[in-house]
Amino acid sequence: MIRSRLLLLAAGLVLLSAAFLLWKLQEPTGFILSLRGSKLAVLICVGAATGVATILFQTVAMNQLLTPGIVGFDALFVLLQTGLVAILGGVGAALFPPMAQFLMETALLMGAALLLFGGLLRRGAGDVTRVILTGVILGMLLRGLTEVVQRMLDPADFAIVQQAMFASFSRVSTPQIWTGGGVIAVALAVALWQAPALDVAGLGRSTARSLGLAHDRVVLIVLGLVAALVSVSTALVGPLTFLGLLSASLARQVLQTHRHDALIPAAALIGATILVAGQFVFERLLASQSALAVIVEFFGGLLFLFLVFRRKPS
Repeated sequence: MIRSRLLLLAAGLVLLSAAFLLWKLQEPTGFILSLRGSKLAVLICVGAATGVATILFQTVAMNQLLTPGIVGFDALFVLLQTGLVAILGGVGAALFPPMAQFLMETALLMGAALLLFGGLLRRGAGDVTRVILTGVILGMLLRGLTEVVQRMLDPADFAIVQQAMFASFSRVSTPQIWTGGGVIAVALAVALWQAPALDVAGLGRSTARSLGLAHDRVVLIVLGLVAALVSVSTALVGPLTFLGLLSASLARQVLQTHRHDALIPAAALIGATILVAGQFVFERLLASQSALAVIVEFFGGLLFLFLVFRRKPS
């Protein structure tokens, strides 16, 4: 049953991808397919990375309401964009090499994530709750600092910053896709390799340790994977706070299982499908330039509120 549902999810993504590439294809076909193929690759990579990162994060945090974006990655990304414009100016930021900017942002986001999770090395993996609360508070501080810097920008520079505050799937270069896609592929492979250990880790720290699992080591590996997946996907297109929550929740509802060797590919497929389907509807059917990220965040926020109010008090 689980395998058949995974195959249906994969088939659905393949059909949507084919429609995205071939719908109303006109001359010059080669050039148009190249542009559509690049955007499709970005949509699949980011959707898969965000969905899997959320599944992993929820497992180690033992809370299905959480998503990695809630600990401040989006706020840090916007602060980096704002700082780049404030230092170089609007023209300088526009002329800054895209690949260099991508590598710099990925490195800074990874460093911040590892610093945030680094307390686990000293306090043990049972301190995940403190890490999450620290991340939420840091996110609030970063947003406040960003607003201070933005108020000092002139209107033209602020307009450039505003464009970077929302995820965009059109400004990613081919070298960025290959580099980011390679990192995401390796992280997904490691996550699948850790799937049996994650099944045990999901039972809780004390239970997992009593069953012989090196729980703290597994949690540290998983948090490293989460940091890599979220950092790369955010550096590629920008912040998508609630996409992972949508993907992970739908994966659990569709499969009705706690096995991570099924949940990980399901979350990846559903995350990619949401982005490809949404972009197909906006671009091909509605001929609209509406920001897909805004719609995804809206429905993701509604889902978050629904899960909060449905949750029974302990």
